[in-house]
Amino acid sequence: MVREFARKHGSALRGFAAVGGALATLAAIVVGAVLAVFFAATVVVIAVMASALLALGGLALRAKRSRAHTDDGVIEARHLGGHHWVAYGWNERQGR
Repeated sequence: MVREFARKHGSALRGFAAVGGALATLAAIVVGAVLAVFFAATVVVIAVMASALLALGGLALRAKRSRAHTDDGVIEARHLGGHHWVAYGWNERQGR
């Protein structure tokens, strides 16, 4: 009689397996939700940093353009190494 009952209704541990499966599913959902929030926050931080970088780059270009229009008597020179320098804009200013 006991064998027939076990054969018909499955193992006695079937209830424990169902509870364990439910707990494992719940744990997977919680871990997935935490990871989703973490990666969403990471994307937001990257977006904020990228927008700050673009803003600073725009300000730098704006400052460079405004500096290029002023004539303060200073010429631009580049150091090529050793005692070698190359000056730009020298000929245009000599003609004034």
